[in-house]
Formats: sequence, structure tokens, C-alpha cells
Amino acid sequence: MKPIEEQMATYAAYHQDARNKATHFIGVPIIVLSLFIPLAWLRVGDVSAGTILAAVLVVYYLLLDVPLGLAMLVVFAALAWLGESIATMGALTGWTWFAVLFIGGWILQLVGHVFEGRKPALADNLFQIFVAPVFLCAELFFALGYKPRLHEAVQRRALEMRAQSV
Repeated sequence: MKPIEEQMATYAAYHQDARNKATHFIGVPIIVLSLFIPLAWLRVGDVSAGTILAAVLVVYYLLLDVPLGLAMLVVFAALAWLGESIATMGALTGWTWFAVLFIGGWILQLVGHVFEGRKPALADNLFQIFVAPVFLCAELFFALGYKPRLHEAVQRRALEMRAQSV
């Protein structure tokens, strides 16, 4: 497993434009929410596939960084709860919400990359799709003054990577 600094720097190299970041702050959570809706219908006993996916990702985030992992636990718990709530409204309502949120979220992502002038990070590495949520959480931490060393290291490395790809 690559260290958090490396994974976030790779993602950050594709996300330097403030407008792109803004679209991702909306798009990524609504895509995650959309996925929790159909995953709520897939169950192992009383546990939904959404809960299992969230647990696996939170464990991964905790291994990368405990404070960020704990923050992601809160975020994923809220999104999974909301997704399960929407799923209980029935299949038609659930699939409608899924489609609107999923398509809308991806449109926002792609608009952001038009501003950025770069293709999405997942075009080069599909695993970056799992880095996006924790990257956004880290961006909030950085904006609040937490983890300044990680922020500086990620930014420095991202700008180096970006310069090499031009």
C-alpha cells in the first residue's frame, strides 16, 4: 500500500484548479451517496453491501491516516444512512434518485476537469476513485489548519508530478 502522501499527491496533481475542487466537493459525495442506494438492497443477513463497502474503505483510510479515517467514518456513516433511507422508499424512487445523483455527480466532475484542463485522475489509475473521498476530507483538514506538513508535502509532490507530465 502506497503512503497517503503519495496517493494524495497523485490525485492532487489532477486537481489544482479551485473550480475543479469545488465541483468535486459536491460531485464526489453525491456519487458516493448514489452508490449507497442500490447497495442497500444487497444484503448479507441484516448488513447491507453499502455498509460492508463503507467498512472496508474506512479501514483502508484508517491504515493511511487515523484522523482522516475517523472523519471518513463519520462521512460514510451519514451517506450510508441517507442511501439506506432513500432505498426504503421503494425501487422506483430509489433508482430515480440513484440515476439523478450518479449522473449529476459525474457531470459535475467532468465540468471540473474542463476547468482544470486535464483528464480525471482515474483515467490513468482507476484506484484514484477510492482516493477522492479521503482527499476531499484532507482538503477540509488543510483549510482548517490541520496537518500542515502533509499538506505541504502533498502540494510539493503534486506540482512536481504535474510539471513532469507537461
